Amino acid sequence: MDAPVAFDFPPIQRLHRSRIAKIHSVTHPTTPPTPVGDAALDYCLAHHVLEGSETAARSSDSVLFDWYVANHDAGAADKLTPTAVGPRIILSPDLTDLPRSPISETPYYVLRPETVLAPLNLRSIAASAYSTAAGNGFGDLMATHAVVVCLLRTKQLGDTLDSWTITRLPGTVFLDHVGAPVVLARDLIHEAGHNWLNDALSATACQFSDDEFFYSPWKQTARPAFAFLHACWAFPLTMIYTSRVVEHTSGDLQRFLTAYLARQRELLASTVDDHARALQLITNDGLRARLQAVHHQALSL
Repeated sequence: MDAPVAFDFPPIQRLHRSRIAKIHSVTHPTTPPTPVGDAALDYCLAHHVLEGSETAARSSDSVLFDWYVANHDAGAADKLTPTAVGPRIILSPDLTDLPRSPISETPYYVLRPETVLAPLNLRSIAASAYSTAAGNGFGDLMATHAVVVCLLRTKQLGDTLDSWTITRLPGTVFLDHVGAPVVLARDLIHEAGHNWLNDALSATACQFSDDEFFYSPWKQTARPAFAFLHACWAFPLTMIYTSRVVEHTSGDLQRFLTAYLARQRELLASTVDDHARALQLITNDGLRARLQAVHHQALSL
């Protein structure tokens, strides 16, 4: 295996502790809840409670609001699936259960009283994906930034797979899937990478001007620095992962992953100059070095 990617970043850990405390001071001002014991789980669930209780308050749903107050873990205690990186929450919400809010055009899902686990077969696929990711050097990333997984549409290999995260629910990922753990692991890594970078940028107080744009070959258009740097971090992570697993696959799956890696090499190569320029906007030396190292490692594949 080539050089491991370092995901342990102290500013993120400090951010998590600080935000957990701040959220709990709002949602449980008189009786601070007992932490679950897993910092990443506490951090992710605190945001679900905050988002859920705010939505309940906006809609004057006192019953739902009281439920969040009474359930500081958003009812997660009986919804944990064992994985290689610790207990995680695997869901398969119906697309109609993913609303858009007045402050988010992106659909999302928040843990609620009626939330149920994904069917056993999907939980098994997800657990295998966690194991595959962890076995190929991405365990730390999975442990800290892929806590709640919402598996959406089941598709066929070669179909377009939609996946996303939202900043208000860090640690939560939304993904289509093809039923293959090795592919799901790739997409979990991609989305967890976005969650990691969101936290890293917040933790280091990195802010970007809206006046600077960089050409993104993935979107085939000029993108703001924030979006460009996200792409130049998340896609290289999937390239590094794919390069490690592809030789252990066969048939259609191997051809699919080989083609994916070849295409990503081509796209990433066109970002070299713009990426060097965009990195100068990262004010934290440690974060800049990590983004540069992953980009260079993927280019060398």
